[in-house]
Amino acid sequence: MANHLFDLIKARVPAPDAPFALLDDGRTYLYSDMLAISARFANALTALGVKPGDRVAVQVEKSIEALMLYLGTVRAGAIFLPLNTAYTPAEIEYFLGDAEPAVFVCDPAKAEALRPYAEKAGAKLETLGIWRTHEVSAGTLADRALAASTEFADVARGPDDLAAILYTSGTTGRSKGAMLSHDNLASNALALVDYWRFTKADKLLHALPIFHTHGLFVATNTILFAGASMIFMPKFDPDQVFKHLPQATAMMGVPTFYVRLLQDQRLTKEATAHMRLFVSGSAPLLAETHREWRERTGHAILERYGMTETNMNTSNPYEGERVAGTVGFPLPGVSARVTDPETGKELGRDEIGMIEVKGPNVFKGYWRNPEKTRAEFRDDGFFITGDLGKIDPAGYVHIVGRGKDLIITGGYNVYPKEVETEIDEMPGVIESAVIGCPHPDFGEGVTAVVVVKPGAEISAASIAGTLDQRLAKFKLPKQVFIVDDLPRNTMGKVQKNLLRDQYKDIYARAMKAGE
Repeated sequence: MANHLFDLIKARVPAPDAPFALLDDGRTYLYSDMLAISARFANALTALGVKPGDRVAVQVEKSIEALMLYLGTVRAGAIFLPLNTAYTPAEIEYFLGDAEPAVFVCDPAKAEALRPYAEKAGAKLETLGIWRTHEVSAGTLADRALAASTEFADVARGPDDLAAILYTSGTTGRSKGAMLSHDNLASNALALVDYWRFTKADKLLHALPIFHTHGLFVATNTILFAGASMIFMPKFDPDQVFKHLPQATAMMGVPTFYVRLLQDQRLTKEATAHMRLFVSGSAPLLAETHREWRERTGHAILERYGMTETNMNTSNPYEGERVAGTVGFPLPGVSARVTDPETGKELGRDEIGMIEVKGPNVFKGYWRNPEKTRAEFRDDGFFITGDLGKIDPAGYVHIVGRGKDLIITGGYNVYPKEVETEIDEMPGVIESAVIGCPHPDFGEGVTAVVVVKPGAEISAASIAGTLDQRLAKFKLPKQVFIVDDLPRNTMGKVQKNLLRDQYKDIYARAMKAGE
């Protein structure tokens, strides 16, 4: 039996001396380097006693070597477990205790703080820093890899064997580990290469983190399966984006990237004329951002929809209308439907309900949590995403919001996206977040938190007044707050749970004050 995922990658290597990644230190990383260095890491891991099915947990800064550690883990038959670089030691303790990895790899500067948690979980602690030169140690695992062979006999793994565990963002309760198989990753990469027309001639601008499905799997695996190359940036930086843009053919980003670039005068039709594709995901792209980008560059951003548990589910078309505010059609091999959240009955076109998906991209379940796994799958194999949405008559999927974001006020359902869309279209508004807060009379009170442009002549009262003409009374915010910005996670997603916590007492206080 072959190593399912890595054998497919090897079969698509264009040529050993073909470029794989252009690095920020000026190095060009060839496909032969990819094969050799990932073999070194696979050898280093097996020398540490890592066996097929073991977990390798990793919390390190973005580097090409961290990417090679991912591939080396797959080649060794183990399960890659990337962790957000922003997680605190207390948070890391939970992940290590839950996953029980054989090895935990961290940044050298954090080793002493994290060592007790690794020992408590029974994991061997290794370190990996930025490997800019072979003359300076980049950590214990880097040293082991440097001393290891560039040849490795890949460990046999089948399509259903696990390749990775990615923990969900954990906006409610504890994060859960989504178990992703070799075929989950391979099938999705193959679908995206074809759907987005990637070839070996492409060069992707890679400015995403690699502890998340977007940067690690969507971006990297797509490039590997296309035999293409990438400009591998340590982080998103507008100056670096414009420096490297002339060499790129495609870019993947989160909405924040595109908003930041639109604020830069260097963004013009001429600067992007050679580009083939701009992709956005991980958080909703405002229709206004989509329109403004098209006006400034002549390009329509391609928005798609995915999850930690499923990789990519839908995408706007490569050829055809990319409709602002939608996430397009189900990818080939993926089925999507909208159901009544209470009964599970499939709904008709344009009816809002729970989005459910099924396909080879959908994960195998939650790590050591069979009860949660059973609760999230229908008997016919469809996964209940937790996202509310609809499918319009043309077949485009629209995301309305998370199921937990649904507001029930006075017995009426309010979908935050509907209210947000109205607010976001007002002159002077940058963006908004609509949440439900506990209300003594209505159960929940619709509440709007709005970011406005500097100097804009707009107020909470004027927002409320405009909405009064456009929405049913039960959908109107009972309070509007104007703020400087909205809280976001590392992938640019608005953290409504933090807003709900911040404003949870506003109506109780108002009632107490007799307002």
